[in-house]
Order: sequence, then structure tokens, then C-alpha cells
Amino acid sequence: MIKPPIPDNEQQRLALLYELLLLDTPPEERLDKIVEFAASEFDVPICLISLVDSNRQWFKARVGVDVCETSRDVSFCAHALGGEDILLVPDARLDPRFDDNPLVTGAPHIRFYAGAPLSKDGLVIGTLCLIDTRPRTLDAVALSILKSLRELTMLELTAPQEQADA
Repeated sequence: MIKPPIPDNEQQRLALLYELLLLDTPPEERLDKIVEFAASEFDVPICLISLVDSNRQWFKARVGVDVCETSRDVSFCAHALGGEDILLVPDARLDPRFDDNPLVTGAPHIRFYAGAPLSKDGLVIGTLCLIDTRPRTLDAVALSILKSLRELTMLELTAPQEQADA
């Protein structure tokens, strides 16, 4: 397993994440609806809005897992913090970053991962991610839908903050 790299803009990224006041907040129906729709649309058992702080990934919205967070060291989402491209892992067992990750070798037995970075002003605070227990990929249409859902997610995550700043 390769630990996720720390982005060059980590301090600015964390400052934005903390400024948004999202961590450890109650569930919100509008965000729950996004992950429910994405899980259904992409036919995946797990969909998350994952926010990554300095030590963990915390799930603001989730379908298919009971836990609220995992360590950043085992986080697939933390590997997506360095850019705005979707991180696509067709089969985690064949990817040296993840092949011996405990989330691959044990429950929930991740095989497929698609993480759409959630960013504002070029700072990635987490991902909207799709997870499956079987290998697969996404075609161009599916990637386009995931990108649109990512944009919707960021609008929802930042709307309260932007309204407060107005």
C-alpha cells in the first residue's frame, strides 16, 4: 500500500476545509439525496461525500457503509487531493497504491473506485466517490454525469458559506 501523498497546498486546503465548517456536522438531506442518486445511477453499493482533514477522511454523506470516517492513510480519497481530475481505479487489486490496502483485502473489499475531487479555488477538500466490490470502469457519458454531480455537490457544500459571506 502506498500512503496518499500530501498536496503542496495542504495548509491552504485545510484552511478552506475548516473555514467551511463542514466536519463533524449532522447529515443533510440534500447531500444524502446526492449520494443516494449517484449510488443508484451508477449501480454501486457505496457512494460517499468524503472530506479529508489532516488525519482522516470523514463522510458528510454516505450510502453503503456504517462507519463515519477512516484513517487518511488508508483513504482512496486522499489520493485524489492533488488535482481536479477524477481518480479512476478499475481494479484496486491490480493497483500498487491499493493492492494491500485493508479496505481492499478486507471489508468492504473495494475493487472499483472513482473519486471526483471537490474543489474551490483550486483547493480540493474531498471527493464525491463511487465504490464497488467488483472491477469496472466508467465510459465518457458516466464520467460526464459524475462531473456534473461533483459540481452540484460543491454548490451544496459551499452554499451556506457563500450565503453567509454575502
